Amino acid sequence: MERIPRLFAHALAALLACALLLAGAAVHAQDNGTQPEGPISVDGDAGTDAAIAQRMRDILEELGGFEDVTVTVRSGVVTLRGETAETADVAELSALAARVDGVVQVRNEVQATSDVVRRLDPALDRLYARLNQMVGALPLFLVALAVFLGILFLGLAIARMRQPWDRLAPNSFISDIYRQIARLVFLIAALVIALDIMGATALLSTILGAAGIIGLAIGFAVRDTVENFIASIMLSFRQPFRPNDVVQIEGQEMGKVIRLTSRATILLSFDGNHIRIPNSTVFKSRMTNFTRNPERRFLFEIGVASDADLDKIRNLATEVVEGLPFTLANPAPLVWIDRIGDGAIFLTVTGWIDQRETSLPRAKGEALRLVKDAIEAAGVEVPDTTYRIQMIQPQAAAPHPAGPPEAEGPPDVTADVEDALDRIIEDERGDEAKPDLLSEDAPEE
Repeated sequence: MERIPRLFAHALAALLACALLLAGAAVHAQDNGTQPEGPISVDGDAGTDAAIAQRMRDILEELGGFEDVTVTVRSGVVTLRGETAETADVAELSALAARVDGVVQVRNEVQATSDVVRRLDPALDRLYARLNQMVGALPLFLVALAVFLGILFLGLAIARMRQPWDRLAPNSFISDIYRQIARLVFLIAALVIALDIMGATALLSTILGAAGIIGLAIGFAVRDTVENFIASIMLSFRQPFRPNDVVQIEGQEMGKVIRLTSRATILLSFDGNHIRIPNSTVFKSRMTNFTRNPERRFLFEIGVASDADLDKIRNLATEVVEGLPFTLANPAPLVWIDRIGDGAIFLTVTGWIDQRETSLPRAKGEALRLVKDAIEAAGVEVPDTTYRIQMIQPQAAAPHPAGPPEAEGPPDVTADVEDALDRIIEDERGDEAKPDLLSEDAPEE
């Protein structure tokens, strides 16, 4: 147990020795860096030494704070001894003595005092000086503060106005961004003018530099949020869809547009589910808008027996589709032989509708039903590609009626299901508590 105090004492002594060596090295470095240069005169005498010593004493007395420093000069070598209140004064003495004419060498043996009271006196003096400066600059500071607050309040009042921001912006989201920019511009202007009144414009570069570094760090930290925010602004300016438009994002999510918010695009799927997609994904992804063009094509394929007259069947399918009341004459329906499959030859049948008046799924289903009936009425088999084994009794084949079946009146292909979805979307958009960035006045892409 006695070894512990001894080890502690040795360690403390080693630390003190290192500190003394470092201090000595620092003083030596200061002396080496502040020694006089040039040739040494041979005319030095006691009168010159006395003049140098008196000149140094007069300078130190005028500066003040060096009452405990003594100056001796022999053969042009100045020796300084004593204590100072601050460490910086030690180097200052060496530089000062080296500038006196006739000085050959400077020996600076002055040390910073260890007296706490004396060390605090310069700091208190500086504090009092700063307080006096503040009191003297207080009227100017109050003027600058009044100008700063006046400009800032003016900017806030202008930003709260409805015009011209609502007239310049396509929606409330963009108008709020304009208001934030206006507030920031007035804040910077108020700060610059206030600092200029106080004569401290150099401080502005420091503030802006620190703000830039902080903003850069925050930008990297919330990169996804910033990206989504910028995407929201771009979608607000150039709206690629309108409410109730049927869109597909990246070939996956499909539904009708409910609203565009500052963070996401809200869709209503055909199953009645809400789909929320971040605006950054919507902006970067491939998007298909099925509503922008009112004319839309339906397509299906149908198989016929391999021994059928394909040219006759193709013309028959074209005639049936052209005769439907909901198909458009331009673009005209088109039927072509697509491929040969297992036990059948498949034809592709297409037609165009005005989807503002006709439901695409119902139009496609009705056209498929009528084309199939017409082909079977012409005595051509529409084979089932599923293999089945069925034991049946032989019986006479029922004769096929000649020609296509008579129409039972115009088929109902109105968009009843889509109308129901439109009513849901209308109720959703009627909620004023939920923001929406879509506007009829905004330009379309």
